[in-house]
Amino acid sequence: MLISSWNVNSVRARIENIRNYLVKYKPDILMMQEIKTEDVNFPYNDFSSLDYESHVFGQKSYNGVAIISKDKLKNIKTDMIKDKSKQARIISAELQYKKKSIQLINIYTPNGNPVDTEKYYYKKKWLDDLIKQIKSLYNKNPNIIIGGDFNIIPAAEDVYNPKSFEDDALFRLEIRKKLREFINLGFIDAYRHLNETSEGYTFWDYMRGNWQKNNGMRIDHFLVSNPLIDQIKSININKDPRGREKPSDHTPIEIKLT
Repeated sequence: MLISSWNVNSVRARIENIRNYLVKYKPDILMMQEIKTEDVNFPYNDFSSLDYESHVFGQKSYNGVAIISKDKLKNIKTDMIKDKSKQARIISAELQYKKKSIQLINIYTPNGNPVDTEKYYYKKKWLDDLIKQIKSLYNKNPNIIIGGDFNIIPAAEDVYNPKSFEDDALFRLEIRKKLREFINLGFIDAYRHLNETSEGYTFWDYMRGNWQKNNGMRIDHFLVSNPLIDQIKSININKDPRGREKPSDHTPIEIKLT
């Protein structure tokens, strides 16, 4: 089974790129972030024509997450975090796979910049609330896969110029420690588990020729719970869509289960 995660940076603006990706690489499940559309305007027909069912938690012009799947998913939830600002940033579903019930959690973590502003404090609280919910879920069912745009650079090797990001909300030490808190609950960073040294960038800003210069960062992740580690066959960062016409500034990250 191939599960992908991709910050598409507007599902309607990138629909041809997304459809091309689905036709060429055939993921069983695609978790999308930053779809930037309300549920009513989501391109359901584009995906149903390719035999995907869509589950959407949208928001006008900003944020928004969705899961499209060729497999039947159950217990779709959008209220894992009680967010007073009502930002559409998380959607979860249950996948039945090889006699296991796997909880899929698709997240779009707040960016948090500029630091030491309300945006930064919101990011910290959002992550704290998510960690609390994941801990509770883990005690009930430890088969969990969290995928999405975490907006966290885990370590210096995960960004092209770590010195320049020392006081950025994606790389500040207290934010990186939040990712460590997830791992300490009983998860692994799937990419680093299988790729100890390779760079693994998933995002290249549109400005200053960053894509052409490979000035990127690794901020899109799959965290896989310890009971599922042996079922990770491979993980891949697929750069093909980032190099196509009218791309997102992110590219898909793909995990294959045995």
